[in-house]
Amino acid sequence: MTQMEIQSPTRNIRAGYKVDVSRGQRVGRVSSEWFNRPADERYLSLSDLRDSVRARSQRSRTRIVESERIRVEASRDDAERLMLMLPDAEAPVAPTHWSFGQLAGLVGAPATYLRQLPAPLAAINLQYGLTSHRAEQVKTLEIENGRLELRAVTGPDYGRIFDHELVEAVQKIAGNGTGDTRWKVPGVLDWSTSIYNPNVDISKDTTTLYASDRDIFVFLVDDLNPIEAGRLPDGEPDLYFRGFYAWNSEVGSKTLGIASFYLRAVCCNRNLWGVEDFQEISIRHSKYAASRFALEAEPALIQFAESSPMPFINGIKAARERVVARDDDDRTTFLRKRGFSKGETTKIIDAVLTDEGHPPASVFDFVQGITRVARDKQNQDVRLEMEGKAKKLLDLTH
Repeated sequence: MTQMEIQSPTRNIRAGYKVDVSRGQRVGRVSSEWFNRPADERYLSLSDLRDSVRARSQRSRTRIVESERIRVEASRDDAERLMLMLPDAEAPVAPTHWSFGQLAGLVGAPATYLRQLPAPLAAINLQYGLTSHRAEQVKTLEIENGRLELRAVTGPDYGRIFDHELVEAVQKIAGNGTGDTRWKVPGVLDWSTSIYNPNVDISKDTTTLYASDRDIFVFLVDDLNPIEAGRLPDGEPDLYFRGFYAWNSEVGSKTLGIASFYLRAVCCNRNLWGVEDFQEISIRHSKYAASRFALEAEPALIQFAESSPMPFINGIKAARERVVARDDDDRTTFLRKRGFSKGETTKIIDAVLTDEGHPPASVFDFVQGITRVARDKQNQDVRLEMEGKAKKLLDLTH
């Protein structure tokens, strides 16, 4: 019987953990965030992140106004800047780049085109749209930031979940995110040795805690507590770590969401390697978003953080033990019946033969072969479709 156990945390591991990233999926979402975040959007702890986003929420206020009562004018102090006069406002409000786009979208005007116009001309066009467009109520989010700024313009039923609320929910399980609990900013994979080192200093280059003027993103792992689920072809343990990322926008640029998974490593540019059992929930900022966050998202995060990995381990074990093909005809038939082309079928079988040293026989073998071939697909839709088929195969063992 395959030996499976959670290894005890060891905080002084110099060599790290040997992992096999040829298995499972590669997920690039965190890498995309890492690549696109400037230094001032990177934080070294959850406390720093929370303090920053909570401070701006405390300086913000929300109002419901009639769209037709918004007045647009070019700034007298800066001919290139637009200012807004909102009903009952004590001073002009300056739209941010994001809220200007929302306001333009409200009246059906192309924001990119308006931004290219001189401010007085853009003001005339936007004002015409607001006064001629069907009058409706909008919800504004304004902030005192050295001057009064308009951060967001949304529908009146927009269910705002403030960024600091998500960070505080994460802190319930992750503390500061720096190793004071089992959940922390991830380490780094050494490609030359296939050793994943969880003990890496948190810096602006390595952090996975981000916030901009329009969103936040947090990625943490439990990488001091490896989970063994079977053996590699060379007899070494196949090690996994638990991980999750969460995101939100309090100004309407994206949903709130949480993704949980098991992974084998994180490389220096924050790609996730060897991902298995990827699960995701998202919550639109609709009227009841706040209650859905309290009832669904936060409990799901806590449950994942505190639950036993045994269901995952048993699922991997079942996939390894369930033999679905015993010869070449079985292998070809199994894949072709699940929508794979003749060429893809050959590549999947060859990938397993190369990586595992034997042709695919179990559900687990086929899943690893499919995800390996999917990585080479340049078209994202095709790659995601193949990975979706692999996930469905794993569902056969549940």
